[in-house]
Amino acid sequence: MPIQILLADDHNLLAEAVSNMLNAQPDSETITTDSLRGVLSVLDANPEIDIVLLDLKMPGMVGLESVKTVIERSGKAKVLLFTGMVDRHFLNSAIDLGCRGLIPKTMALQSVSSVINLVMSGQLFVPMELAQANNDPGSENHGLTEKELFVLRLAADGLTNKEIARDMNSSEVTIKMHMRSICKKLNARNRAHAAMISRERAII
Repeated sequence: MPIQILLADDHNLLAEAVSNMLNAQPDSETITTDSLRGVLSVLDANPEIDIVLLDLKMPGMVGLESVKTVIERSGKAKVLLFTGMVDRHFLNSAIDLGCRGLIPKTMALQSVSSVINLVMSGQLFVPMELAQANNDPGSENHGLTEKELFVLRLAADGLTNKEIARDMNSSEVTIKMHMRSICKKLNARNRAHAAMISRERAII
């Protein structure tokens, strides 16, 4: 039986390119959707889905909470993040929830099928640059810890302290402490300024 793949991405051109590539393989069939609601609907209607490629930026997606929802509803399907690069703390948290790894959107199309086969065999997949970042935090993050990077990313996405705390299973007080530390390390006036600086310097 061919591998049944659910590709969830609201970037239509990219989704079409990846879908066409996967459907050209003799051992895979692909269904596409462009929202969290669509993902859950397809999973409910198609229990034979084997792989879910999940974009984090689609309508309805709210960080780890949404990833957890998809994993819980996916049954036997293996869920892979299919998105831009994320910080290692976020990926570790997703893996703890049952995610099978990350396929960055920058990956060559011909490699996506190989990763899917690897995950189908029971393996996890983590891009080399993220694996290396886990061992070598480097200096380009301006001294930010993995948790601070995670908080900064979610804040830059527009989440409130309460929403970030929920995603991290933490308290609002702790998140406020992280934000103060982030602003101090980046010499930012506030969270919005910190988000702007982090994007300009490609920290997140």
